[in-house]
Amino acid sequence: MAVIRPFQAYRPKKGLEEKIAALPYDVYNREEACEAVKDNPLSFLNIDRAETQFDSSVDTYADEVYQRAHDLLWDRIQKGEFVQEDKPVYYIYELTMNGRVQTGIVACASIDDYQNQVIRKHENTRADKELDRIRHVETCEAQTGPIFLAYRADDTIREVIARTKKESALYDFTSEDGITHRVWCIRADADITAIQNAFGGISQIYIADGHHRCASAVKVGLKKREENPDYTGEEAFNYFLSVLFADEELMIMDYNRVVKDLNGLTPVQFLEDVSKVYRFLSKDTVCKKPAHKGQMSLLVDGTWYLLEVKDEYQSDDPVEGLDVAILQNHILAPVLGIEDPKTDHRIDFVGGIRGIEELERRAATDCKAAFAMYPTSIHELFRVADANMLMPPKSTWFEPKLRSGLFIHVIKST
Repeated sequence: MAVIRPFQAYRPKKGLEEKIAALPYDVYNREEACEAVKDNPLSFLNIDRAETQFDSSVDTYADEVYQRAHDLLWDRIQKGEFVQEDKPVYYIYELTMNGRVQTGIVACASIDDYQNQVIRKHENTRADKELDRIRHVETCEAQTGPIFLAYRADDTIREVIARTKKESALYDFTSEDGITHRVWCIRADADITAIQNAFGGISQIYIADGHHRCASAVKVGLKKREENPDYTGEEAFNYFLSVLFADEELMIMDYNRVVKDLNGLTPVQFLEDVSKVYRFLSKDTVCKKPAHKGQMSLLVDGTWYLLEVKDEYQSDDPVEGLDVAILQNHILAPVLGIEDPKTDHRIDFVGGIRGIEELERRAATDCKAAFAMYPTSIHELFRVADANMLMPPKSTWFEPKLRSGLFIHVIKST
């Protein structure tokens, strides 16, 4: 059963939260990160991507970059820009995007639960990407970006959240991208116990987003156990910063594909091969977005086609039955020769947040075809993880993105 515990967060001093809160470190490249912090010295991105404090001659992964992140964080804590709770608490974190509200619990999850698969993953991680966050967490002695976790809805947790949200919010601001962020603190001992016990009755928690941050936090915790052989299990390094959302709260957006060539085929030949796997439902210059699982929209040569996979290509297998897997296994690999979408430069992935317009722009400029997918569901994600299987690359796109800097989990051993 899941161990999800309250913690003594460092969080922005009231009034600074809007300036400090930042999008996750991995949504930017170096140039974009430098531009984002240029006029905002308080942005947490200065800490999460401390290479922004150096000119381009300094390597992103240089020792002095991680040391600068540490120095910036602890200097700002000492200046009082961040305050710490006087006892372990939970927080409620609400995000509103385009009128849709999504609410989660901010807490710390157990590295043991990750190890014993109470916390389940659905994708692999890359060692190079892990190493960056391992060094950042180790050097800063703090976890600064929350892991996005999901669970099956629970009545007790739902009731505590609903009651607490009737109180005044601790933070309430709208970020530049139009997302409204509100935070409440759950301080009452009875509510803290109720939430902790409710999670203790949940057998599976799922990583929705942040696999690399999660794996890095776990590896840092395990290393600290080796360095502290008399550890009790209660130390902060045994836990990692998380925001947990009930399945009913979550929206997964489509994660679309564009390809740069048709592998020597003409558009007519390509469509003929596609027709062996998919039924053609309609044809238009305007995109008809797929309405349900099994449908996909294809843009070729300036025309949109609404397609539906034929029965014989559907599967009950948790992975093989995913729409993105059917496309990969029956069109992208055998027809277009894209065997490994992680490494093949002929394919790009476009998050649904960028809209159909981005697919049309790419198809009119540097690509020959675009595929608009129906979103993978949260329960498909659960099913894959429960089977100890992995999703194809770029299967899910979660919005809105959690902000870094609103909650900091310090993991000093002493």
